[in-house]
Parts: sequence; C-alpha cells; structure tokens
Amino acid sequence: MHQRLLEHLTTAVVLLDEQLRVRWLNPAAEALLGVSLTRAGNTVLECLDGEGGRISAMLRQSLRDQHPYTQREALLLLNSGENITVDYTATPLSPRELLLEFESRDRLMRISREETLIARQEMVKVLTRGLAHEVKNPLGGIRGAAQLLERDLPDESLTEFTRIIVEEADRLRDLVDRMLGPNKPVQHGPLNIHAVLERVRTLLEAETQRVSLARDYDPSLPDITGDEAALIQAVLNVARNAVQALEESATTEPAVILRTRARRQFTLGAERHRLVCEVSIIDNGPGIPEALRESLFYPMISGRAEGSGLGLSISQSILHQHQGLIECDSQPGHTEFRLLIPLDIAGENNTRPVHGDQA
Repeated sequence: MHQRLLEHLTTAVVLLDEQLRVRWLNPAAEALLGVSLTRAGNTVLECLDGEGGRISAMLRQSLRDQHPYTQREALLLLNSGENITVDYTATPLSPRELLLEFESRDRLMRISREETLIARQEMVKVLTRGLAHEVKNPLGGIRGAAQLLERDLPDESLTEFTRIIVEEADRLRDLVDRMLGPNKPVQHGPLNIHAVLERVRTLLEAETQRVSLARDYDPSLPDITGDEAALIQAVLNVARNAVQALEESATTEPAVILRTRARRQFTLGAERHRLVCEVSIIDNGPGIPEALRESLFYPMISGRAEGSGLGLSISQSILHQHQGLIECDSQPGHTEFRLLIPLDIAGENNTRPVHGDQA
C-alpha cells in the first residue's frame, strides 16, 4: 500500500542503502533522473557525485549521524550530460537505509527569470517613453527655431550651420523613435515561420562572405499567427548581431545555425501554452560578456563600439507583441538566442493560467 502511494507521487523518491546504491525509486524519480529502476538497481547514482562529491559526502554524513539533511538548488549531472537543479531532502530510515526526495527547480527558476525579464521590459518601456516625450518636445523647438533663423540670415553661407542643426535634430528624433520600438500595432495573420527565416537567411547571405549560415528546421511546425514584416525584423536583428560578432572575432570556422522546434506544454511567464514555436539562432563565437547578459535587452546597451544597442530591445518588443519572448544562453563557443512564439491551433486560444503544470 505504501509503495503504491509513493509510485503515484509527483515528488521524486529514491531509496538508497548504506553504500548509496539504489534499492528503489518511484516513476517520478525515473523521469527526473533519466534512469529506470531496472537499470539503476543496486548501482550508485553517479549524479550524487555532483558539486565535487559534496552531495554524496553529505548523504553519508546524514546516514552516520542519523539526522535528516536538506539542500536547496543542488546541481546534478545526469548520465545524459544534462544538468538539472533540484532541492532535495535526505531522511535516514535506519543506519542502512536513506530516503531521498528530489524536487526539480529548473521550471520554477525559468518561470521566475521570464517574469523578471518581462517586468524589466515593462519598466524600461515606461521609462523610455517618458524620456522620449521629454526629448522630442525640445527637439521640435530647436528644429523650428533653426528653420526660422535660416530665413532671416543675411549671408547664404551661414545656412549651412542651420541645416546641420535641423539634420541633427531629425537624427535624434529618429533615434528616439527607434528606442520606442514599433510604433504601429502588428498585423496578425497566418504565416510560415520558415518563410521568415529564409528571408532573413537571404538578406544575411548578401551581407557576409565569411560566416556560414546553416538550417535545421522542423518541417512539422504548423503556421503561426503574427506579423510577417515585424517577425522578419525581430529575427534579422538577432541573427545580424550574431553574424557581426563572428566577423569581428577570431573564430576559425564561424557559423550561424537557424533552428526551429516545437515545444509542448510550455510555460511563458505565467501562461501555459499547449504548443510553442521555438526559433533558435546559434553561433560559435566568443560569447556575450557576463557583464552585459543581465542588461542585454535594454535600449542603448551594446557589446560593439559602433552598435546602437537598439536591435535586441526592438526584437524583444516585437516578441512581446506576439505574446512571446526571447531567451539567451551564452558561453565561449556557443551562444543561443531562443525566440519563443505561442502557436494557435485551428483558431483556438492555447493559453491558460498555470496550475502545477510541467513545462
């Protein structure tokens, strides 16, 4: 009876002996750790050697002291090579038996990151719009005054300076407009995401000779609902950044991969979606400096001396208009931007609030 209850728990439960060999684990533990009871039976879980052997050392101490032990956000390395973050509790049942309970933290941490990112973007949007209003009003006055002054100048040669004032005022106005992002609502309609990527790939191939552009598409993806021109701009901004970073680096075989995948039962912010289109833009460049990663999608933030720092901010704004977002993981040799766009199937609304769902 007790075993049947444990088998139906969503919490991963593992029973170990005094040598930390597996005596039993429930289906939730099999799914979390990627190992079956038949394969794990009477073997030591290699993932317990994580964090430099600290986990297994603490478990042995818990057995010796016969005292429960809990650790938050421990990192386990699975046999598949995947890293997972878990909370776990070790409870000695006897000097020869240790009960482990694992609770995955990856989904909750990702949801928290996404909610933080969305909140930051909303804050930046409010601040940017306030700043734009304060800047554009005096710019209009400066431009108008320069035009009036030009009419009254006695010397024709002096108008060169007033034209400079007008041109620079116009340039600053355009810069502020770009900071605000798209100033018109997106025109939603059915479109093929691969047509968007092929358009981007064609544009980039005309711009670069050094960087190879590869495709890894999932042909089973259905059409998405969105604004084709806006999504082309969003993908192009991200992909062009990758190409430019590679061209400026010493990478021997610079390459960008455009990849699409379908993600099922995926959570974006506080909403669960039955199906999400994931567009990944992957490059093998030097990676993004750690100091820039937290502020990567803020306006005017750029890792390049001649960059405006607006491309990623605009792309994120476009994805928000499609109820999606952009994530980024970066390390030397592998930088991946993931554009996540909810899919509507057969015109149905595919979102609902999260209540204990699994992403």
